[in-house]
Amino acid sequence: MKFSAPKGTRDLLPPETAAWQHAEHVFGDVCRRFGYGEIRLPTFEQTELFQRGVGDTTDIVQKEMYTFPDKGGRSLTLRPEGTAGVVRSYVENGMASWPSPVRLYYAITAFRYENVQKGRYREFHQFGCEAIGAAGPAIDAELISLLQLFFAQMGLAETKLRINSIGCPVCREAYQALLRDWLKPHLPQLCDNCQDRFVRNPLRIIDCKETRCQAVTAQAPAQADHLCADCQAHFDGLQHQLNVLGLSYVIDRRIVRGLDYYTRTVFEFVSEHVGTQGTICGGGRYDGLIETVGGAPTPGIGFALGVERLLMELDAQGIQTPPAPTPVLFLAIAGDHEDEARRLCFRLRQAGLAVETDLLGRSLKAQMKYAGKSGTRYVLVLGDDEAASGSGRLRNLETRAETEVRLDQLEQHLLEA
Repeated sequence: MKFSAPKGTRDLLPPETAAWQHAEHVFGDVCRRFGYGEIRLPTFEQTELFQRGVGDTTDIVQKEMYTFPDKGGRSLTLRPEGTAGVVRSYVENGMASWPSPVRLYYAITAFRYENVQKGRYREFHQFGCEAIGAAGPAIDAELISLLQLFFAQMGLAETKLRINSIGCPVCREAYQALLRDWLKPHLPQLCDNCQDRFVRNPLRIIDCKETRCQAVTAQAPAQADHLCADCQAHFDGLQHQLNVLGLSYVIDRRIVRGLDYYTRTVFEFVSEHVGTQGTICGGGRYDGLIETVGGAPTPGIGFALGVERLLMELDAQGIQTPPAPTPVLFLAIAGDHEDEARRLCFRLRQAGLAVETDLLGRSLKAQMKYAGKSGTRYVLVLGDDEAASGSGRLRNLETRAETEVRLDQLEQHLLEA
């Protein structure tokens, strides 16, 4: 029987994995510059964590989660996103006693049962950051600047920062009542999902991607025009902080984000590259989430970045990531010198060098052909003469130049080359 990867999943193979490793390295490096430490989370959590944290009115909880009972009858769910798990860990591990704000970053695999399309999978990968414990807009702007710097370090251009405020529970309740009144005459024009959202969470209608729903909500009242005084001051402060950092942005009153835990600041980075326009990453504040999962009232903000979407955007813009490193040396074997070759190969690897030698008993001609295809920089043949003299000719496969080197000084020569 021939097996294949389940629908919505895929294998990542060399050399593609080199691009992933590069992105992971750059992201971790930028996060550490901002004082973020890495957190590693369980792949599955109690289902109720996502129901309470993400929101039981969201599409994620209602339609997309991979939920199953374990052998003890407990309901568990493969994580559909990272924030809820980070917040659970914050509360469980007493991070409230740490110096504030607590800054954490992660690189995770997540799972959602949704339609498979280019750049969108059922098993997918996210980079994310969470900053917990700071209430003012300065941390919002700092987190956004982290993303801006990460994109710059990756060489990503043609992106635009879009920001909005969706207020707090106080001013949002009044706004939702206003929005329902405005939408009620237009209900028959909305899609089935939005007709359901009308009762449960009308704010989500603004975020609907259906053309007919967007046409209806284009003239709808915006939350940003109905903020309470505190939320308006926070949004004004965010714009001031972004201006201080020299970061350009536009106010997009349609951004509401898809998860229930967001409050006040919401933002997205979108592509302006022809052919790939769309959201690259998004985030926002969740000042009530820690309390929802059992902690003390604590402000927080974070973002999630789809790695597949990021790499697709880099490819579309023609941005090359560093290739996978290739062996610096192929040690070819002529005659009965396998033991000496493998001993020498291991010694060079211990010195930090990437080295290969033949393990298949190939002819010298076949070994040289393999060395040429492998991308290795040098080749050295170990035969009777080399074993007897303790030296050999190191050939540069690119320039064809040859250098006589002593085998006991080979690692020093390669490290200095």
